[in-house]
Amino acid sequence: MAPVAVTSTARRRTGAAAAYSVLGLVAVLFALPFGWLVLAALDGEASLSAGLPDRLTLDNFSAVLTFDISLRPILNGLVLAGGSALITIVAGTLCAYPLSRFQLRFKRPFLYTVLFATGLPVTAVMVPVYGLFVRLDALDSTFATTLFLAATSLPYAIWLMKGFIDGVPVELEEAAWVDGASRMTTLWRMVVPLVLPGASVVTLFTFMLAWGNFFVPFVLIQSPEKLPAAVAIHQFFSQFGAVAYGQLAAYSLIYSAPVVLVYLVISKVLGGAFTLSGATKG
Repeated sequence: MAPVAVTSTARRRTGAAAAYSVLGLVAVLFALPFGWLVLAALDGEASLSAGLPDRLTLDNFSAVLTFDISLRPILNGLVLAGGSALITIVAGTLCAYPLSRFQLRFKRPFLYTVLFATGLPVTAVMVPVYGLFVRLDALDSTFATTLFLAATSLPYAIWLMKGFIDGVPVELEEAAWVDGASRMTTLWRMVVPLVLPGASVVTLFTFMLAWGNFFVPFVLIQSPEKLPAAVAIHQFFSQFGAVAYGQLAAYSLIYSAPVVLVYLVISKVLGGAFTLSGATKG
């Protein structure tokens, strides 16, 4: 038995070493572009090639930290991403609850349809969506674009929220129903607090998808003053092919800050618990 145990231990160590090697390689591949961003943002003469700057400067940040260049596009992006995330999580919860609790006749085909919709690329439907927006006179509307962004994330939210709600024992709701509580009361006062960590993950992911979405606002929003940061970043590429690499790097770091901040706030509020088990324990 001893040789078998030694062989098993050796295999586990080899597997762990291989896994850590792959993770380390992935970390390096992510760290290298980020390192270029930081160095280029602090270099007054940044170019496409990476290297230590001769002199550290904050001139690139000073150049992009203006209302028209960065602040207004970031505010526009927060409205689009935050609004779509809020609509998605509320609508997704209301759709997922009956799918979890009721024995619906077409529940399985509907869930398969939702699952298919999660993999449908938004570029495949943009032509008919653009035609619909033209007919409804909704082009250049921040609210209409927010609704469409929420609709594109809704299948993903429904699928995940149903799984989270399935993990909440229905006996908790039945006890509240005996005391006279309605289904909506038990949903918002019992179920939602228990699935809050999972709902926060869905909200964060939805926010990130909308925040980084370039194609949808580029097609549906026409006024420059309404464009989000994901589209406004194009202003650093001139029509003659020249690129202000330093300012582009500084803008990219500023552009990434809201997503990191939202993640830190959600993690702080939830105590770092991004799992349903952490919410239902005890």
